[in-house]
Amino acid sequence: MRDLEVSLMQCELAWEQPEDNRAQMAAALETMETAGDLVVLPEMFTTGFSMNAVANSEKPGGATEQWMRELARQHDCAITGSIATRVGDQVYNRMLFATPDKVTYYDKRHLFRMAGEHKRYAAGNERVIVSWSGWRILLQVCYDLRFPVFSRNREDYDLILYVANWPAARRDHWRALLLARAIENLACVVGVNRIGSDANGLEYSGDSLAIAADGKLLLDAANENGAAQVTLDGAALTQYRESFPCQLDADSFQLD
Repeated sequence: MRDLEVSLMQCELAWEQPEDNRAQMAAALETMETAGDLVVLPEMFTTGFSMNAVANSEKPGGATEQWMRELARQHDCAITGSIATRVGDQVYNRMLFATPDKVTYYDKRHLFRMAGEHKRYAAGNERVIVSWSGWRILLQVCYDLRFPVFSRNREDYDLILYVANWPAARRDHWRALLLARAIENLACVVGVNRIGSDANGLEYSGDSLAIAADGKLLLDAANENGAAQVTLDGAALTQYRESFPCQLDADSFQLD
C-alpha cells in the first residue's frame, strides 16, 4: 500500500451559515502548500449540529456537493464531511465523499437521541466503504463511534473516518473510543471534530486525532484552529497486520 496524506480541517463553525463555512474552509485550503490526498471536514460542517433539519437541508447535488466536487478537482484530492440532505420527505445527516470524478455518500446510522436527532433526521442502514488512493475507507459520523459492532473490520477496510460535532464535556470518551476503534480493528483511524461553541451553548474542544493501527497517536490537533496534516504509512499498516494477525481469531457475527 502507498502512503496516504490526510488533511484534518478542525475549525469553528458559523451557526446555520453555509456560505460562510464553505468560504472559510476553501480559504484555509488555499493557504496550504498541498491539500494532500484527502481532506476531512467536521460533521454538519455547513451549519453546526442543528436540529433545524428541513430548513438547513440541501437536495442531493446541491450547492455544497457541487462545491466539494469543485474543490476536489481543483486540489486533485478527495474531500469529505457531512451535511443535512433532503430526499423526498426525509432528511439525512449525510457524509459526502467527493473525488474529482464522483460523489459517494453514507447516511449516519446512529442518531444522537439525547439531542433529538432521531426525531428530526432519518437513519441510514448501509455500511459504506470507499476506495481512494489504494486505501479502503469506512465512513462514519460522530455518535457511530460508540457502536463498535457496526464498525467491526471484516478485513474489508484500512482506515476509518469519523467526522463529528462532539462536545468538550465528553472529550475523554471521544479520545478513548477513537484509540479503541484503531486497536480492535487493526486499522488507521482519523477523527475530525470542531472547536468553539454553538447556538445551544455547547463547547467543542476539537481533539481531532490520527491514529495508527497499533494505537500509536500520529497527530493530535488539540484545540488549534485550521488544517493539520498527517501521513498514514501504508507499508507500516501492512507489516503490523502481518506481525500481529489477531483478526484470525475474531468471532463471526451478523448485522441485522
